[in-house]
Amino acid sequence: MPTAGVARPLCARKPAPGCGGDADVMARILVADDQTDILQALRLLLDDAGFDTDLVTSTDSALERLSRQPYDLLLMDLNYSRDTTSGREGLDLLERVRRHDGTLPVVVMTGWGTIETAVEAMRRGARSFVQKPWDDATLVDVVRREIEDGAASRRRDASAARELEDARQIQRTLLPPVVPVVDGCTLAASWRPALGLGGDCYDLLRFSPARLAVSIADVVGKGLPAALLMSNLQAAVRAFATDAAVPHGIAAAVNRLLCRNIASGKFVTFCYIAIDTRTRSLAYVNAGHCPPALVHRSGDVERLPPTGLVLGIAPDWTYTTGTARLAAGDRLVCFTDGITEALSASGEEFTDERLVGILRAHGADGAAALVQTIGDAVADWTGGRPQDDATIIVAAID
Repeated sequence: MPTAGVARPLCARKPAPGCGGDADVMARILVADDQTDILQALRLLLDDAGFDTDLVTSTDSALERLSRQPYDLLLMDLNYSRDTTSGREGLDLLERVRRHDGTLPVVVMTGWGTIETAVEAMRRGARSFVQKPWDDATLVDVVRREIEDGAASRRRDASAARELEDARQIQRTLLPPVVPVVDGCTLAASWRPALGLGGDCYDLLRFSPARLAVSIADVVGKGLPAALLMSNLQAAVRAFATDAAVPHGIAAAVNRLLCRNIASGKFVTFCYIAIDTRTRSLAYVNAGHCPPALVHRSGDVERLPPTGLVLGIAPDWTYTTGTARLAAGDRLVCFTDGITEALSASGEEFTDERLVGILRAHGADGAAALVQTIGDAVADWTGGRPQDDATIIVAAID
């Protein structure tokens, strides 16, 4: 028996032309109407056409039946109280059915005087309407067409869902599989895409026991296009990043590559930071990215401002390398704008100032604890409904 979301051809026992599939699989229809004589007439018609038909006489019964077993179509009247033609009960039922299963085809039945209500039902998600008294051949044709269209739609949805999940898994494999172990430094990171696929990316590259690099980037846009560009960027950074490479040289090389391949109107913010825990120093390039925060043990917060244009705009742009000193107890915090620009229910931004306040209050926390604190604060701010990808990296200097 078919279930919701299963990609399988569904036909009546007498399949429509071009239906294909297993002709022995009977499509199941739920019919909702408050008049038993109409229900029995519809059962005779639909059973004879080869459908498996169940009947209910109220909106509550329809919802209860839908919650217990899957159907391939709901055929429903709009009025369930005698001498009423408003269709309100039917419209309310339709909304509740859509919330329960947005893929279930719904055909509404209406009398001559409630055509406007039927049109409103279609605006709310009904697929077709049939007038009472109905023409038998027309009703069967409508039911068969909507069942097959619904099955085709579920097959497409299931295929798209599988492809999206495959893409999400591939994207996750491009991120660091493990956090590298480096002398004198503890690392932690969080990557939370807003749509399953994200335009944020980060990397943690270990060159020697005391040398590593942190990169973070934000591709303009969301979803699959941003994820594809992100994977391109990630591969380019790993190709050019070596222990001997200077940060501004890496940015210039990646920028030239992206400018040859990036779509018009797209760009990437990018920051690459090389850390040497033996000399307690860092060197960085910031291509228009949110300035990372270097939280000192004293509570002072030093920023690593942009040293060049975003990637993907000007192929010949010259980047420069900035430097900073590190000390025991310092915390380097890198993030994307999905943190500072996260919106509350009222539309207020989380803001850079609020993030800095958290860093000052929790600057002595370990790397993992600080990542968790920032992530929890943003989740509370948005009510758990992020609008953008959000990435955080913390490097705690021992």
